[in-house]
Amino acid sequence: MGGANGIDLDRITAIDVHTHAEVSSRGGDAIGEDLHAASGDYFKVEGERRPTLDQIAAHYRERNMACVVFPVDTESTTGLPAVPNEEVAEAALAHPDTLIPFASVDPAKGALGARQVRRLVEEYGVKGFKFHPALQEFFPNDRSAYRVYEAIRESGAIALFHTGQTGIGAGVPGGGGIRLKYSNPLHVDDVAADFPGMPIILAHPSFPWQEEALSVAVHKPEVHIDLSGWSPKYFPPILVQYANTLLQDKVLFGSDYPVISPDRWLAAFDKLDIKPEVRPKILKDNAARLLGLTPLSEE
Repeated sequence: MGGANGIDLDRITAIDVHTHAEVSSRGGDAIGEDLHAASGDYFKVEGERRPTLDQIAAHYRERNMACVVFPVDTESTTGLPAVPNEEVAEAALAHPDTLIPFASVDPAKGALGARQVRRLVEEYGVKGFKFHPALQEFFPNDRSAYRVYEAIRESGAIALFHTGQTGIGAGVPGGGGIRLKYSNPLHVDDVAADFPGMPIILAHPSFPWQEEALSVAVHKPEVHIDLSGWSPKYFPPILVQYANTLLQDKVLFGSDYPVISPDRWLAAFDKLDIKPEVRPKILKDNAARLLGLTPLSEE
């Protein structure tokens, strides 16, 4: 759908597969002011902390990049509504050269969530769905979530899971009540086994379960890893080793904007010992293939 999305692969230099829509046109904050402020301190955020969808598009367009953008639906655990999926998808339609729409459906919504998945793909062209087990308080292999996954697989969309430690709640008493146990990537191995053919992205270097994530990605052909949420200067050596070798076709550039800017991430990535022939795969080619994007000249 490269031409349909208006993404000119010859023009862009990178595809960031992990950016957050945190502000709705109606206002509000999906995680609450205290956790929002704490995450800004944790990541030492530079620049605008709450960019609008239009500002996100402008930020990436200025850099000749495209980005996957999504909200996070934690309504069942926080009581706070997320940025509407429809608003994100409509922003992508307004900025088709830059924004690639993902959505988020709380797995607690069950049959309703499955209907939402199908509608968002069919009516809005959503390409994937973001899950945050620690915030949504579920183990990815809990059978209660499988109805939503089945709708994602049937729709041909991608499932993206937060894995490892989260900056949300870091430094807040009790971690804001957020439990890290839900985000072990090994739980996603069951999902990959039970839903063959459904593309999966394990988001972030999965500290403290990095080797588990690498094992799942090596073993399950549908599983990819994005590198968001950490500055590359902190990547564990084993992650760099696998990105250069066995997983060079399955590792994806992601920043975690707005908490980490693409400029900050790329500056550190430039200093990382990545083979010259692997760099373009990580920055653009692997994501383009996964997202089904093709050069406009081939449309």
